[in-house]
Amino acid sequence: MAGFNPLRLMVFLLRLLAGLPLRVVHRLGALSGWLTWLLSSRYRQHLLENMQQAGIDPALQSAAIAEAGKQALELPSIWLHSLDDVVPRIVKVTGWEIIEQAQATGKGIVFLTPHLGCFEITAQYYAAHAPITVLYRPPKRAFLQTLIETGRQRENVHLAPADVSGVRALIKALKRGEAVGLLPDQAPKVGEGVWLDFFGKPAYTMTLAARLTETGAATIFAWAERLPNGCGYHLHLRAPLTELTGVTVDRAKQINFEIESLIRECPTQYLWGYNRYKRPGGALPPPASSESTQ
Repeated sequence: MAGFNPLRLMVFLLRLLAGLPLRVVHRLGALSGWLTWLLSSRYRQHLLENMQQAGIDPALQSAAIAEAGKQALELPSIWLHSLDDVVPRIVKVTGWEIIEQAQATGKGIVFLTPHLGCFEITAQYYAAHAPITVLYRPPKRAFLQTLIETGRQRENVHLAPADVSGVRALIKALKRGEAVGLLPDQAPKVGEGVWLDFFGKPAYTMTLAARLTETGAATIFAWAERLPNGCGYHLHLRAPLTELTGVTVDRAKQINFEIESLIRECPTQYLWGYNRYKRPGGALPPPASSESTQ
């Protein structure tokens, strides 16, 4: 078709989604989750294998499929609305006193937010109260980058690319006593991780999150539980169950354990279709036992 512009169509559809009530978005999201499940054999395989590896009750698979679709379709309503519109969607907060205690030390905060619930909204909510620098990896599709960057970068949200300059930005923010945020269960590039257990199976695990906890900053795990019927989100904030200590690899092991604990609290809202156990290009194969690292 002459004059057809796929970018304009994509932006139109995203804006259309952003304008719908959250309950409608989540209903459509559940349908899209099932559509993805039916059309993508690779996605099906990842979801089934990952849930089985974690020992999740198979009866929860249907809910996990629907929740993954909700996660995908709710993003435009966060990216394309102002903080004044987004923040009220957090209708309950548990653990805010942990943030206040951390802020009182003046040493900065490392927020670790796994692929659990609505992970995009956590930094947005904090930004309504104080500055935060967030690590991000540009999308594979370049036409989405401007849209995503515009949606994520707010007055108090600073984006740090997943490269050397981004790591420096995170460290500088912590030195200023500010907060930083990242997804600790995101598969890193070769050379940026080690093979460590995740639900009993070696997964190439980023070391950056562990290194940031060595700065003396407070470590806080954060995730936003998606409430039923589009009623909003419940922001959960928690200090590590066990203090993070030791060298970088030891801390990375502990972080994986903490993430497993969070996922077990709400297993249907974890992004099981994410290929967490993939081998990055150029990386050595995972060891037979993850007690040894590569």
